[in-house]
Amino acid sequence: RRRTIAFLLLLARLRRRGRRRSQYWVHPLNQRRPQQGDFYHLVEELRLDSQRHHQYFRMSAEKMDELLSIIGPEITRQNTNYRSAIEPKQRLAVGLRYLASGDSLISLAFSYRLGHTTVMNSVHMVCAAIEKHMMQSFLPRPTADSWKEVAQRFWEKWNFPNCLGALDGKHIVIQAPPLSGSQYFNYKKTFSIVLLALVDADYRFRCIQVGDFGRTSDGGVYAGTALPGAAHLGNVPHVMVGDAAFPLKPYLMRPYPGQNLIHRKSIFNYRLSRARMVVENAFGILASRWRIFHRRINLHPKNVDTLVVAACILHNFLLAPTENVQLLEEASELGRRMAPVRNMGGKRASREACAIMESFATFFNSPEGSVSWQDRMI
Repeated sequence: RRRTIAFLLLLARLRRRGRRRSQYWVHPLNQRRPQQGDFYHLVEELRLDSQRHHQYFRMSAEKMDELLSIIGPEITRQNTNYRSAIEPKQRLAVGLRYLASGDSLISLAFSYRLGHTTVMNSVHMVCAAIEKHMMQSFLPRPTADSWKEVAQRFWEKWNFPNCLGALDGKHIVIQAPPLSGSQYFNYKKTFSIVLLALVDADYRFRCIQVGDFGRTSDGGVYAGTALPGAAHLGNVPHVMVGDAAFPLKPYLMRPYPGQNLIHRKSIFNYRLSRARMVVENAFGILASRWRIFHRRINLHPKNVDTLVVAACILHNFLLAPTENVQLLEEASELGRRMAPVRNMGGKRASREACAIMESFATFFNSPEGSVSWQDRMI
């Protein structure tokens, strides 16, 4: 009987505590948001210092205002009788700071004096709004004219003809999802999703695929044209360039395998590597700007997919030659790189693919296609 009475008293006390907790629409700590939250003080002060603002958000105040004008209506919510909605400007600040710093959601919740759920929802809302309203403008579906532009820029800037872009894949490290088994487990013994990207000559993402290993179909070789000044070699298809992790295909060139290669093959590998470095640099700029890619992302995989797409769109939105150099220097100083993807397909190549590879090798060793410094680089 005494035990029953003690149990009932304990149960009543727990119920009273539960009622006390649920009576807060806004926690007392967060009620002091206007007086002590980062958004109302630190963020406002940073607008007076352009350099520090850029360090904090990884973009200028002007670019941030332009971004808000695009997605602001999408992340605006109505006030209620119980509490005021978070301003879209504050939601954007939280979302960008999460990408820029890689800080945990809880850390941002404390510094901005917001609830953990509010911070998480703000990140999701900002990333989803960027994908919805900016995809068409900053990561559009390629057209025949845009492919011609990309190929022309690769020849002018990186001396690789008929090139539609440099292809590579990187692991995005995530927290192991519940009950996922080994589905997201990789060779680095971490859990991850894969970002596969095709990059143009100016470090711009042209096509991306997020979430798996980007299996590529053997169909659809792009129309061929003669290499510059080398009509005698016949038409050569437009191709992408990749590293040794990719298979050799009629539309995808990779290096000659092995060591101690003959001169013409070494020249081909150098010229391909030179063109392929644009995708490595693009990933370096992406991760240097958005430090979240150097951390383990503690979000559901489908939300990570949206975050990665949003980060790539922002990469194109903010791309500027002067910033590229600075961000690449920062990436070099950090000495941290996103983990590469291995074995993106079978290694057995068709005769057609080998013949196309030989055509490029012949061109790079000919008077029409050689560059003056290539012999010094091998």
